[in-house]
Amino acid sequence: MAATASQSNLSGLPRRLVQDGIVSAEDVQKASAAARKEKVPLVVYLVANEMADPRAIAVAASHEFGVPLLDLDALEIDLDCLREVDQKLLNKHRVLPLIKRGQRLFLGISDPTNLQAIDDLKFQTSLRIDPVIVEQDKLEECITKALEAVDTSMSSLEDDDFDLENLDVSSGDDEQEDVTSNDVDDAPVVRFVNKILLDAIKRGASDVHFEPYEKEFRVRTRLDGVLSKVAAPPVALANKVCARLKVMSRMDIAERRVPQDGRIKMRLSKNRAIDFRVSTCPTLFGEKVVLRILDPASAKIGIDALGYEDRQKALFQKHLDKPYGMILVTGPTGSGKTVSLYTGLNILNEEYRNISTAEDPVEINLVGINQVNVNPKVGLTFASAMRAFLRQDPDVIMVGEIRDLETAEIAIKAAQTGHLVLSTLHTNDAPSTLTRLVDMGTKPYAIATSVSLIIAQRLARRLCENCKEVKDVPREALEKEGFGAEDFDGDLTIFGPVGCKSCNDGYKGRVGIFQVMEVSETMGRIIMEGGNAIQIADQAATEGVIDLRRAGLNKVKEGLTGLAEINRVTID
Repeated sequence: MAATASQSNLSGLPRRLVQDGIVSAEDVQKASAAARKEKVPLVVYLVANEMADPRAIAVAASHEFGVPLLDLDALEIDLDCLREVDQKLLNKHRVLPLIKRGQRLFLGISDPTNLQAIDDLKFQTSLRIDPVIVEQDKLEECITKALEAVDTSMSSLEDDDFDLENLDVSSGDDEQEDVTSNDVDDAPVVRFVNKILLDAIKRGASDVHFEPYEKEFRVRTRLDGVLSKVAAPPVALANKVCARLKVMSRMDIAERRVPQDGRIKMRLSKNRAIDFRVSTCPTLFGEKVVLRILDPASAKIGIDALGYEDRQKALFQKHLDKPYGMILVTGPTGSGKTVSLYTGLNILNEEYRNISTAEDPVEINLVGINQVNVNPKVGLTFASAMRAFLRQDPDVIMVGEIRDLETAEIAIKAAQTGHLVLSTLHTNDAPSTLTRLVDMGTKPYAIATSVSLIIAQRLARRLCENCKEVKDVPREALEKEGFGAEDFDGDLTIFGPVGCKSCNDGYKGRVGIFQVMEVSETMGRIIMEGGNAIQIADQAATEGVIDLRRAGLNKVKEGLTGLAEINRVTID
């Protein structure tokens, strides 16, 4: 009778535990009092003191409150989902974010009556929180592993150990004085920014985007040419993070109305430093900050690693060995033009050569090469820099980009007077580069006698060697993609992405796709006779030059990338 009276004083989960015979009424009352005193949930106290089986408690809680039950052993920890929530809240409430679907966050929790945890996470993330019952012992183990994994992925680079708050960070501009404020020197902000940058370097990202919106602050990185979200810090941190990045790159933190540019140098060790090119842009809800990661190691990967076919590589090497002429590299932003140019410069970088470059801005510092940052505000343009180079006995000149007629004419004059000139243009393919120069106003005969080689390029994601699999694609479909009868003579095997722990959605790294066109005498005559890009392309095909689409299909045949990726970066 006494037991029944004791049980009648219970409600909710404690009553269910007693009814199911998991714990006695007396023990659950004592445990409830002790849990309140220690300010921990009842379930945590029961499991910690081994008063009940964690699995039995989870089943009872699921039945009592109608909340779904999940075995954590069957779920892989999602670090991106974990980063949605402040680690302090995870440690305080001992809960685990499981899956994010749209604006819903599924939360692993052992005690569904812990409404304070649900409210705190809802407020911090601005997401709808859906609780999922999990076993307390497995929850504790998963939380510990997850937090360690996040800390490892954010703060470690290979086997090095970094002090995130005192990382050696400086600007490329030594003339400006240091600017500090309480906001931007706030330790959590400093640590967060350093974590994001280090993680981006470790993953091999090319860009980091900090994007403020009305109700969201999003951080994305571009990995293998594709953007993905890596963090969603509180909106209130947007201005502080932006100010921190502006201080690191020596920008004016008080000016928020106009775009600004700067640089950051992050020294990882005595022998390795990474440069970031920083750009801000005022948007509706704050300043967007984009960092381009400039790793000097990328300029030294060698011509063999770029992805040139044997004939293309031989042509590039042939024209690099010439004492004069112009080599142009074309393609959209992010297609690897800079790496191609620097690879060529590395090959040419010998003690007996005088090499000068004009860039906007200088992306990678190379010892032995005279690099100039153009600055139109003070009159230092590409054209004026090239005029200065020509008065200093150059052997090789590199111009970051030919943007106007004046720069084009000086570059062509330099190529005609015994200098090797390397530069870039923004065109879709190699043949249209010649007509683009004509459209700028350059004389056709000057183009025909100076431009010697044009390289059009794209970057495609490389299939992961660990998980790529053979795809069964009908011959009719392959023919529509551009494969010809000669491709089917041998064993044509098409691979596609799968995805594993060592890659990013089935891809790891990138491979170059190139159209390398030597400007022949016949092409020169077509230009001087007023021919168009189609006529030049037809002549190039006659001379055996493959276009970008065919180069991409060759990479598919070699198993380096997939058809979907080639369709993304080239036009059929």
